[in-house]
Amino acid sequence: MLRATRAALGKVCVLAQVNAKGVTPATLSAVSAATQLDSNVTAVVSGKTAAEAMSKVAGVTKVIYSADASIEHDMAENWTEFVTGLQKSEDFSHILAPSSAFGSSVIPRLGAKLDSQPLTNISAVHGQDTFTRGTFAGNVVTKVQMKDAVKLMTVRGASFDKAAADSGSAEISEASAGEATAGSKWVSDETSSSDKPDLESASIVVSGGRGMKDPSNWHMVDSLAAKLGGAVGATRAVVDAEWVPSDLQVGQTGKVVAPDLYIACGISGAIQHVTGMKDSKTIVAINTDEDAPIMSIADYGLVADALTAVPELTGKL
Repeated sequence: MLRATRAALGKVCVLAQVNAKGVTPATLSAVSAATQLDSNVTAVVSGKTAAEAMSKVAGVTKVIYSADASIEHDMAENWTEFVTGLQKSEDFSHILAPSSAFGSSVIPRLGAKLDSQPLTNISAVHGQDTFTRGTFAGNVVTKVQMKDAVKLMTVRGASFDKAAADSGSAEISEASAGEATAGSKWVSDETSSSDKPDLESASIVVSGGRGMKDPSNWHMVDSLAAKLGGAVGATRAVVDAEWVPSDLQVGQTGKVVAPDLYIACGISGAIQHVTGMKDSKTIVAINTDEDAPIMSIADYGLVADALTAVPELTGKL
């Protein structure tokens, strides 16, 4: 009988993010990806409070944290030095991070330090060294075999289920991150507060595009989202036109979402936008053009003017 050994399986690490609301959805997805490599996952975080939150995540069996101020604000240079030091003692075979600004900043730097070619935005795990990722804005799906000793990658959150955040009991240990490097330095954090659902974790998302014609009509998108208890999203064109803030942008250069229900109001379906929402469980498109690209991926398509259909739909809920 063949038996897989711990050495054969490797040692898997996830660079985790925890904010005031708890473990981020992108981190939970990264943990899910990591558990497909090994049932025992080590999470690395900043701060003891974050460590305690990560210790409860299903699949995480060990949490390493540092209370040093140098990594408190996700400064990539300092995190790189911290993880490089941990690698010397822990000898991780795989290091994963969410495909967030944090992960996309740290993983390439680790690649330079560890002489390893990172793989970005993986969407499937086929084995210890084989993964799938999208290229050319998702138009081409590539299956890649990694041969580096230490495999570095960022995880496309929408492609993996989120690990349960409250069913684990991992051991916690502390390590030193050292002093801050002479590179960038943290100045301040500025976050917007809102009582609306978070776009990246909402189960329902209502997005609007240029088909809403004018920013004065945007309240229709807001009203439908509020009626459904969902989050509001937008296309790049709408953001570029300054109708809405950039943090509402869904797409290749915005946020990637995979809600249970995605309603596209007046959105044509440019590949840049589709890349950020195509993994939604159910897609409803409202557009005057039945041949619009969004209709080809929609589960339900309504050929109608969004300016008429959206208020009617809201009124009937």
